[in-house]
Amino acid sequence: MSPSAITEVVVQDPWTVPASSCSASVLITREAQPGQKLDKNDRRRSVFLLDRHLHKEYPVVVGGNGNYLYTSDGRVVFDASCGAAVSCLGHGNERVIEAVCRQMKTGTPYLASAFWRNKVVDDLCKELIDGTENMMSRAYLTGSGSEAMEAAIKLARQFFYEGDRNTRRVNFITREGSYHGSTIGALGISGHVARKAPYLPFLMDKAHQIPACNAYRQRKEGESDASFVARKADELEKKFQELGPNTVIGFIAEPIVGAALGCVTAVPGYLQAMQDVCHKHGALFILDEIMCGMGRTGTLHAWQQEGVIPDIQAVGKGLSGGYQPIAAVLISHKVVQALMNGTGAFMHGHTYQGMPVQAAAALEVQKILREDGLLKNVKKQGAYLERRLKAALGDHPNVGDIRGRGLFWGLEFVKDKATKEPFEPKLQVAQMIHELGISSPYNMTIYPGTGTVDGDKGDHVLIAPAFIVTEADIDRVVKTLTEVVTQVFQSHCSL
Repeated sequence: MSPSAITEVVVQDPWTVPASSCSASVLITREAQPGQKLDKNDRRRSVFLLDRHLHKEYPVVVGGNGNYLYTSDGRVVFDASCGAAVSCLGHGNERVIEAVCRQMKTGTPYLASAFWRNKVVDDLCKELIDGTENMMSRAYLTGSGSEAMEAAIKLARQFFYEGDRNTRRVNFITREGSYHGSTIGALGISGHVARKAPYLPFLMDKAHQIPACNAYRQRKEGESDASFVARKADELEKKFQELGPNTVIGFIAEPIVGAALGCVTAVPGYLQAMQDVCHKHGALFILDEIMCGMGRTGTLHAWQQEGVIPDIQAVGKGLSGGYQPIAAVLISHKVVQALMNGTGAFMHGHTYQGMPVQAAAALEVQKILREDGLLKNVKKQGAYLERRLKAALGDHPNVGDIRGRGLFWGLEFVKDKATKEPFEPKLQVAQMIHELGISSPYNMTIYPGTGTVDGDKGDHVLIAPAFIVTEADIDRVVKTLTEVVTQVFQSHCSL
């Protein structure tokens, strides 16, 4: 459905909608239908909801279709970030909606995973393992990326505990400028300074950080990829030696750092070098692909482009494309075997893990991804997006770096392109770009991020469109982004 086909948004009385109806047309209609129009200024829900920010008013979305979101004030917004790189199939996909409805109609959207198995859950897990070409062994389903990372760090610890109840392996090595989730354990291993600050007194003290792999900020003049990677590997090796190699559980990294750094991509050879250091010391190599995985970079898993196989991996966001809250931990044969040879039980669990209705959505999303060949489109359109972004904004005096892969791209903004000096945080450059972009006449989502340089200073934005985009969509995204960036810096010359 094209945006021009929407003539009016109608909210029907929920008591008059047939119980069997699962169609997205309940919310979005081509022509006006009898019903109650939503007040264009309706903000009543914010009275009761603890919003992300209590001093802000947020536009009300009443529906979506494909790349578009429809707001209560009549605007049609192009979703160029898929929320937080979530809506990989776009909005209103009928196949996924029907798959969810079919599972709901069985009467078992939820089953206690401690008591029952379910076919759709088994089918999803098989789909996930098949997607690794059987390089991984089992999948553990959770309700969010934070839960998946929480499970991953507990599973990593149990891997060693199974063999030795007195194991000295208690430490994790993670990276500065990383973000692994908002729960206590996941936040504790993160390097996102601002998000950790209020909770530092009770975050785990067994997470130790080394610098990220940020070629734009860290590579020395004339330094080759090989030399840069060797320096990064040496940083990890020194941390192992500082902590004691036999005290380290594992090293945790995002192959492409999303929200915290703005699509900073590991240079070729980096992941292999880090895995080699881990395995030399008997530690686990753990990858967080919550944001960059499940096709976002052009392969189902980012590690499939790097010649490595993680011992434990977390995936989320694009797993179900936002049609249900679900994430997963993918577990290697080695780690599963340790459990099989030991207690046979992962000492962890959640009430809503492995829900059939969650699995139904994720399974259908993954089937569509595979059957429609969307990974090829991610590669094709991602290469086109890279060319267009660099042609349009590469020479902009305040765009310091354009980086990414597939349909996952970031722009870092600087005050001085030569020195890479960042803007002062109080200026909120990235937020200004986001707020202008999402407003009329631009009407496009742009994901903002801060703290890019040192956890405090630094601004970036992410562009992460749906896997269904066309070249025409990419042209629109780049044109709009260029106009927004230009407008922000022209309107604030003092920046």
